[in-house]
Amino acid sequence: MNEMSSGTAPGFAKHPGYVLEVLSTPKRVRVVFGGETLADTTAALIVRESGHMPVYYLPRADIRLDLLTATDHSSYCPFKGTAAYWSIAAGDKVAENAVWSYPSPYREAGALKDHMAFYWNRVDHWYEEDEEVLKHPRDPKVRVDVLSSRREVSVRLEGELVAKSSNALFVFETGMPVRYYLPAEDVRMDLLRPVETSSICPYKGKARYWQAELGGKVFDDIAWAYPDPFDEVRRIRDRIAFFDERVDEVFVDGIAQARPKTQWSA
Repeated sequence: MNEMSSGTAPGFAKHPGYVLEVLSTPKRVRVVFGGETLADTTAALIVRESGHMPVYYLPRADIRLDLLTATDHSSYCPFKGTAAYWSIAAGDKVAENAVWSYPSPYREAGALKDHMAFYWNRVDHWYEEDEEVLKHPRDPKVRVDVLSSRREVSVRLEGELVAKSSNALFVFETGMPVRYYLPAEDVRMDLLRPVETSSICPYKGKARYWQAELGGKVFDDIAWAYPDPFDEVRRIRDRIAFFDERVDEVFVDGIAQARPKTQWSA
């Protein structure tokens, strides 16, 4: 370990814009592994941190500590402190170093004392109330609005008009570019080929993807849709969205939209 925990976190002096926010949630949160419920709590904390997806920290008192075994592994965070680790053994399954905690967190992370976190993908299932949560906890400060619009949306790729619609759904998601979900009948589906790529969004569900074939070129994972979206965004079901980052241009009412720079940029 690099430094002893306690006192003021040194990381904030070096990175004054760094965000570490601990929020409480009244949701019932459960963690399941190997057929056993590892944790069941209505006192979870959500940690929002720069450069990281939200993470649940659960009270030790609400965790099946009898299924955990402490290990010699440790890690150091200049914002939270030194973490200790545990492995899980439940049913016929084992997950090494899948749980961590900060026994003596820095002052700025003091709320995490006596709480433990689980690596999301090293357990089998996460639930909020009785609904399974995918990929990571939903950020309480992220909002997703689905709005119908008669503004004309057109998409061009390799000089071809690949989509044009006056019946789009505009999806506004905190921290993300606007996405335009178009009816399949307004998309040149003859130019698209389904691929095996898939992704999971904790706010919308599981997406399937298409590649485009134009001018002898193949454009991988250029478009996607949600065949079975979550109830909150069910209107986007089976509608096609394109990566603005990867097509030539997107126009809204004839006005070219600025190309966003995101993790999906080519």
